[in-house]
Amino acid sequence: MTSNMKKLTITMAVLDILAIICFILFYAVKDFKYTLIATAMNTKTHQWVAYTFYSEEEVNKVLAADSYIPINEDVKLDDIVIDTKEKDSYDNEYDEQVLTRDGNNEDYKLINIKVGGYNAYLVAIYDPSKVRLVHADKFNVGGNPEKNRLIYMCPANGAKVCINGGMFVDYGTGSDIPMGYLIKDGKVIWSDHNGAGNLIGFNYDGKLMLVTATGEEAIKMGIRDALEFGPFLIVNGKTIQFNGSVGGYSRAARVAIGQRRDGVVLFLVTDGTHAAGPNMGEVTDTLKKYGAYNAANLDGGTSSTLVINGKLINNPKNIYGQRLSLGRKIVSGFGLVP
Repeated sequence: MTSNMKKLTITMAVLDILAIICFILFYAVKDFKYTLIATAMNTKTHQWVAYTFYSEEEVNKVLAADSYIPINEDVKLDDIVIDTKEKDSYDNEYDEQVLTRDGNNEDYKLINIKVGGYNAYLVAIYDPSKVRLVHADKFNVGGNPEKNRLIYMCPANGAKVCINGGMFVDYGTGSDIPMGYLIKDGKVIWSDHNGAGNLIGFNYDGKLMLVTATGEEAIKMGIRDALEFGPFLIVNGKTIQFNGSVGGYSRAARVAIGQRRDGVVLFLVTDGTHAAGPNMGEVTDTLKKYGAYNAANLDGGTSSTLVINGKLINNPKNIYGQRLSLGRKIVSGFGLVP
């Protein structure tokens, strides 16, 4: 066999192996299929990727699996009786982890956990009245300045602990333009529509409110600080039901917030990327395990950020899997403001 024939044979063998691997990934590995389709369809400029490898019927099946049945109940605020002190005994190990203080820190406790096999960071906030909306200094002034990163935004808002949350116009690197409602101190400080939205926030008693309403309606209901996102994951102890077996929303880094019946607020941020990480079902189950009675999804993907005392705690990554040492530029979130 000539040298050229050997090279051709080796090349054909390599191509055959790659074809087999691609076939297995695209058609036999369900999670890969769900991840690829969900990611492509959530990015309008890349929807062609999903249709290149899968039929319209397969794409629609995955999109249906990512859908959910909303919890049609109003939050029962009277069920939240704020008593966040340490106890003499605990119902389970998760209850103990949340309520036992980290040294003399009466403000919060960071608990390192795993969610869906990924590193995750759960922060227990002991005084729910101190959880406030944090946000960029200015909106829609052009560009997306460096100070819009949560690592700068958190101390600028006087907060010790912050997580990102809420929607914003995304030009690839973000922007300084929020989407939906932002409410601060009982006033709408931003809105790009006048309809009802999924509003996540706190009333003047420090109780987490999950309401579908306009900003003005939510303020009349007693909301002090809020942002718009979703879905609501837990309402009055009842968990969201997804239509598919993958747990909803495929896989990505996640950010969520919850509140226990004793009033303790839970910030949850997981590692991952825009296409790898826990699914929404795993996030919901984790919050439930740690006692969340009400909870909501705040954001996910590259934007997922946790900052404590001016330091980035989690590992946000861009679409290339590269760590963003300062986190991504965002617009809003929640913070512990002493």
